[in-house]
Amino acid sequence: MQQWWKTILAGAVGGAIALAGVFFFSQHSPNISATAELPVRQVNLSPGVAPFNPTFDFKAAAQRATPSVVHISASGGTSSSTDNPLRFFFDDSSPFGGPSGATGSGVIYSSDGYIITNNHVVEKAEALTVTLNDNRKFTAEVIGRDDKVDLAVIKIDAVDLPTLELADSDQAEIGEWVLAVGNPLDLTSTVTAGIISAKGRSLELIPGRDAIESFLQTDAAVNPGNSGGALVDASGNLLGINTAIATRTGMFQGYSFAIPVNLVTRIADDIIEFGSFQRAFLGVSIYPLDADAAVELGVNINQGVVIDELVDGGSAQYAGLLPRDIIIKVNNRTINDVPELTEMVGRSKVGDVLQLTVMRKGEEVELPVRMRAQ
Repeated sequence: MQQWWKTILAGAVGGAIALAGVFFFSQHSPNISATAELPVRQVNLSPGVAPFNPTFDFKAAAQRATPSVVHISASGGTSSSTDNPLRFFFDDSSPFGGPSGATGSGVIYSSDGYIITNNHVVEKAEALTVTLNDNRKFTAEVIGRDDKVDLAVIKIDAVDLPTLELADSDQAEIGEWVLAVGNPLDLTSTVTAGIISAKGRSLELIPGRDAIESFLQTDAAVNPGNSGGALVDASGNLLGINTAIATRTGMFQGYSFAIPVNLVTRIADDIIEFGSFQRAFLGVSIYPLDADAAVELGVNINQGVVIDELVDGGSAQYAGLLPRDIIIKVNNRTINDVPELTEMVGRSKVGDVLQLTVMRKGEEVELPVRMRAQ
């Protein structure tokens, strides 16, 4: 009996202590509930740096860009095909077909009817029909084209057309948001989004050593029919002309390629003024510098462009450049590979002076090069 009372007494004392503890902590602890709004500590941010906002809205850029992108129908001529997995892209009965009965895109360059597109959209066409975003249709004529850059300018008889502000493709950065605007698969005024994945990309699509390939690579979805359409930045400014896709099926598989607008405008302006691209040439045979070439040349750099041979009477020879010189800068812009050099040279005009920085026998040498025609 005595043991029974001891058990009851011990339980009562323990319960009293537990209740007292609950009361004490409830008075001294913060009131936290599942719905309370607690401050979240930002991590990996420097003091004073605003947190990253992952919300993007491209409505304004899309609304600004779509009125300036046109649908081009190319009829007549002969079709062509290729099994190159990195191919130009049309929209016809087959993803491998050429411009016969094909459709593509174009970008209005001036309010009086000049339109930029790809050469491969118009080169074999006998007739071109342009449909504007407001469904007006026009017959177009080819003003000029250049197959070494894959650009063309066509003209329609119209005025007061909408145009795009131009971005600076030199300032475009990897990771930057972009929109592709065009007419894939005859789906007019289609807008897709992605980022710039790489710059200065060469695919060796255009034959010939004098081809200019220095594409902006993006993962914005494009398909047959996007050729000649606009690549715009997040503000709706023209950044490039969509030209090719990397694909083994003829449809989008992850990467597309655009000619940068700084090169586009240089060529388009010449075509409008002269009817053709008035191209300047450096007059060299070149190859990219890599680790093996660096060892052979005895230099401690692994990026640049090596001069292999000089063309007699060319710009480089007149300027004093030599075989085995390594071009590392043009106009203070770093040159890492051949596409970057060909783009910079391609943007120059006959008579322009380019400031080249070369590595010669381990030392940097600066040389002014006055550009000459071929």
